[in-house]
Amino acid sequence: SHTENALVETKPALREAVTRAYAPLLHPTMTIVDLGCSSGGNTLLFVSNVIEAVSHHLEKIGGHPAELQFFLNDLPSNDFNRVFRSVQRFKNSIGMGRHKGEEIPAFFITGLPSSYYTRLLPRSSVHLFHSSYCLHWRSRLPDGLEGKKRPYLNEGNIDIAMTTPPSVVKMYQEQFQKDMLLFLRLRYEELFAGGQMMLTFLGRKHGDAYNGGLCRLHGLLSRSVQSLVDEGLVEKEKLDSFNLPLYGPSMEEVKAVVEQSQQFRMNHIKLFETNWDPYDDSEGNDVHDSVQSGINVSKSLRAVMEPLFASHFGESVLDKLFKKFAYNVEVHLEMEKTKYSVITLSLTRI
Repeated sequence: SHTENALVETKPALREAVTRAYAPLLHPTMTIVDLGCSSGGNTLLFVSNVIEAVSHHLEKIGGHPAELQFFLNDLPSNDFNRVFRSVQRFKNSIGMGRHKGEEIPAFFITGLPSSYYTRLLPRSSVHLFHSSYCLHWRSRLPDGLEGKKRPYLNEGNIDIAMTTPPSVVKMYQEQFQKDMLLFLRLRYEELFAGGQMMLTFLGRKHGDAYNGGLCRLHGLLSRSVQSLVDEGLVEKEKLDSFNLPLYGPSMEEVKAVVEQSQQFRMNHIKLFETNWDPYDDSEGNDVHDSVQSGINVSKSLRAVMEPLFASHFGESVLDKLFKKFAYNVEVHLEMEKTKYSVITLSLTRI
């Protein structure tokens, strides 16, 4: 639901990016890559949005439509089989709801299993890159936080928290800069001149790295693990040695790294907020059912985090961990309705 909300929020900007990429197109094929596509319904929702944007552009200017080549990228562990089992059903339904006489461009969908922190495609072969809810994940933990030996530098925390030493915050910030500069350089090589990128990821509203909805949420998760430590179900060393390879930057940090790359022109950058509870679409500051919201937040985060937590803490404690987490979120939301900060930016390759 969070990703779907982001796709709805960024749909006008995506339409503009598609138009900028399509308008000067000389090649008979437009190549579009979705980075971190996952395997849920939103994967093909993005494809549908691009087809709709191209159809809208053709309706305005006429001409023969280019064919669309979509590459869906994610790590090899992604369930690509699930995606491709739904492609034929998607193709059958894509014409439904279209205006009579509206031309739908031919399109082709291919999987691309690999990390987007590596080169994925030949030089100057892509017209549009898109990524939603992925780039807050780092390519790796910063050096020194792997947790293989003492002393543990971020003891009692799984991410940046109020008790995290400034030296650890700096490690995360430097890893973000390193990863983003690499990401931009790789995409610069793969894009045509004038090619477009639409990127949406979790960030933070304020410059202070300690002050963000993401850090607060992960702080509640740390507290939930600590409860299991107190009960003797998890060793304290397991908690102290665990850190998430994740960093939500501020808009200023994003602007700075794009400027440092000197490879892209920023068309726009925007921050919007969304509720922790993916099923709560209310805009006020009141939580109507904190118990249910706690459960919803816990389920949504477990869907993302479970493989990491299972491999480190073991599967046997997960049910109890996320039940405690749901309760901690419930208590927090009764006092304050905290939200995710989501950054979206549109870039043009220079």
